[in-house]
Amino acid sequence: MKIITDLAALETLYGTPAEVSMTKVASRLTPSYRQWIERSRFCVLTTVGPEGTDGSPRGDDGPVVRVAGPAELHLPDWRGNNRIDSLRNILRDGRVSLLFLIAGSTIAMRVNGRAVLSDDPALLSSFEREGKHPRSVIVITIAEVYSQCARALIRAGLWTGGDQSQGLPTVGQMMKDVTNGNFDAEGYDADWPVRAAKTMW
Repeated sequence: MKIITDLAALETLYGTPAEVSMTKVASRLTPSYRQWIERSRFCVLTTVGPEGTDGSPRGDDGPVVRVAGPAELHLPDWRGNNRIDSLRNILRDGRVSLLFLIAGSTIAMRVNGRAVLSDDPALLSSFEREGKHPRSVIVITIAEVYSQCARALIRAGLWTGGDQSQGLPTVGQMMKDVTNGNFDAEGYDADWPVRAAKTMW
């Protein structure tokens, strides 16, 4: 296999990016970028730390982040699996990226910046839901924000390809594989809907 190791060779292979690809990058939220991000209920948070990178899905039943200013976003850390991989990384290396999606749209919005963690009581309580609040909030300072080319989502047919989940293994089945059969896959999968409903926030 031939491996590309030289930056000049890579740039020659791909050529010069279109002018719009560079012009669309902003250091703060424009009105249209803000409107788009405030409509998004889902993003992927990417962090980097000593052990490598981590990509974590984040979702909400309303805006997944709160726009706190032209260059600041607040991402509440709601209930999850408590691995806190992303949070550990942020403590040690504040560089983050976010990829926002909106169901039905072939546009993706990208944010690159730096993050810190806050457990300020007033900030946590401002996100209160059903008497619960996140244990921390990821405070992101935007360095770059821009829209992503639609080709990837169009090629994937992400919103137009119909339900492609039929026949996929469940989490219980995956756990059974990982543990070489030493896991109650059926019981785990049967209990999951009730467990998830009780621990959403």
